[in-house]
Amino acid sequence: MTHALPGYVCPEDATRADARTAPWCCPLCGGPWDLDFTPDPASPLEPAAGPNSLWRFGSVLPLPGAYSVTLSEGNTPLVPLGERIHAKLDFLMPTLSFKDRGAVMLAELARRLAPERVVADSSGNAGTAVAAYCARAGLKCEVFVPEGTSGKKTEQMRAHGAAVRLVPGGREATAVAAREAADLPGVFYASHVFNPYFLHGTKTYAYEVWEELGGRLPETLVVPVGNGTLLLGAALAVEELARRGVKPPALIAVQAAAVSPLATAFAAGAEDADPVEQRPTLAEGIAIPAPPRARQILAAVRKSGGTFLTVPEPALRAAQQDLARRGLFVEPTAAACWAAVGPLAPADPLQGRTTVLPLCGAGLKGGLASSAEQA
Repeated sequence: MTHALPGYVCPEDATRADARTAPWCCPLCGGPWDLDFTPDPASPLEPAAGPNSLWRFGSVLPLPGAYSVTLSEGNTPLVPLGERIHAKLDFLMPTLSFKDRGAVMLAELARRLAPERVVADSSGNAGTAVAAYCARAGLKCEVFVPEGTSGKKTEQMRAHGAAVRLVPGGREATAVAAREAADLPGVFYASHVFNPYFLHGTKTYAYEVWEELGGRLPETLVVPVGNGTLLLGAALAVEELARRGVKPPALIAVQAAAVSPLATAFAAGAEDADPVEQRPTLAEGIAIPAPPRARQILAAVRKSGGTFLTVPEPALRAAQQDLARRGLFVEPTAAACWAAVGPLAPADPLQGRTTVLPLCGAGLKGGLASSAEQA
């Protein structure tokens, strides 16, 4: 059934569209959609009584009725990394990254819309997640990736039955190629950037933190930011929980210094970010030179009273190795937050406040960064 699907609304010009028939972007400005959906703060929120997946939070999710797509994603553990810092182990998701939170929502939406095929673009983790959940939903899937994407990630996509298209150039060239395919008839564009259903999946990250901390949130949430899907999802959850009386945290966004358009714009007091050069970085998952939701990301961080931090390449490498010595083997992108606020950081950007940071992707996907790699 699709009659009750919340519709799309453009945050820039208020254009509205039916989710069943809408193009993948706003037809007026070409920007990403938001969702015309606000959960009732009086609705029951009892995740412990729900299924062992993020559908436990069904009362605040925008896909009504019975669902069928799941791999028991979500409910990842929260472990201490220090006196004031906890890490949420989202690299323990079924496809080994936090992108499962949004991918399961897109796959369930696509299942209800019944397209001929699903198209996605990714630097790796989103593509593997979409491929897996499309396989679970019985949907034909095609993933566009930069030609330099880790072979382990593309192998995982193919193993799930997805057709992998290697695109010369960087992340932006890959997005352009996927969007050309998305304009064809019978295609559902499972974009983790343009489709807002993805953000309503990633918001379960913050809902789980609230649950695991006994009905509260920490003073800060530290989040790695490229396209901003986890940060914007967390911002949605923070707003929704605030309507239930939960004190909101400050959002601290982390970028790699090599590719940091949002941090640069934030420091300049700008409302939007100018594109930057696509430079090599170990944190390939957040190396986005022109984030389509830049205005929303900057606004969300400012509204929360948060800030942006950047980390250089040596710090990414050192943080990944430090986490591994603590028993947590994650990819360099996932180590960015630990590099920014952990014991290797040059100062205490948290200013004594408590925080939770995500470890977003498993180290098995890309291996350990060596000192010989490009800085």
